[in-house]
Parts: sequence; structure tokens; C-alpha cells
Amino acid sequence: MEERKTVTDSEWKIMELLWQGGTWTMPEITRALAEETGWSKHTVISLLKRMCRKGSAEVVAGTSPMQYRARLPRGEAVRQETQSVLRKVFGGRSALLIHSLVEQETLTPEEIDDLVRELENHRKRGG
Repeated sequence: MEERKTVTDSEWKIMELLWQGGTWTMPEITRALAEETGWSKHTVISLLKRMCRKGSAEVVAGTSPMQYRARLPRGEAVRQETQSVLRKVFGGRSALLIHSLVEQETLTPEEIDDLVRELENHRKRGG
């Protein structure tokens, strides 16, 4: 079975910083997330090591102190998360997700219009 490389909730917090662009050192990441998470530098180091092993982040070669950047594009991470939720919660059926959103009345009229446009465009493209 292929190793799942989805981004965990904790990793997602770091990835949001890395997706902002540029490079980040471990102390910068720790400071940026301190108020929200309370993580120590050891926690951030552990997460960064795991993210580098998984291929979602990487160390920029030749940097001292080590600088990190995103390796996994945000769009790919979103796709992986979406597929994971669809499989786990909705049995792989996209329509059930949409039905759930409609039933919960979480969609604004603008979001409904956007969704209808997307579906119409998808149909026109042969989807």
C-alpha cells in the first residue's frame, strides 16, 4: 500500500506559512505560530523533519541557519485533502458532499452561484 502523504492538521499550520513564499527558519516558524499553538522549538523541529521526509517541505541547500520552503504545492495538498475527505466521509461520492453542504445551509447565495457556474463549465468541458 502506498504511503499516504496527506498533510496533517499540525503540518498544515506550518505549510500555510511556507506557502506564503520565501523561506522560513525554524525560529521564525516557531515565533509565527507561538500564540496560536504554543509549540516549542522541539515540536516545530519534529514537524519539519517529518514534513521533509514526506516531501511536503524541504531544506534550502546551503543555508545557515537552515531555511525551509514548501515543496508540495498548495493546490496539490488541497486536492489530496479533498480526496481523503471524499473517500473517508462520503464514500468517494462528490455529490454527497455537496448535498451535505446544502442540507446544512452553509452555502451562501454567492457560493451557490459559483458552484453552479463551476458545474456548468465542467459539463461543457466534457466532465
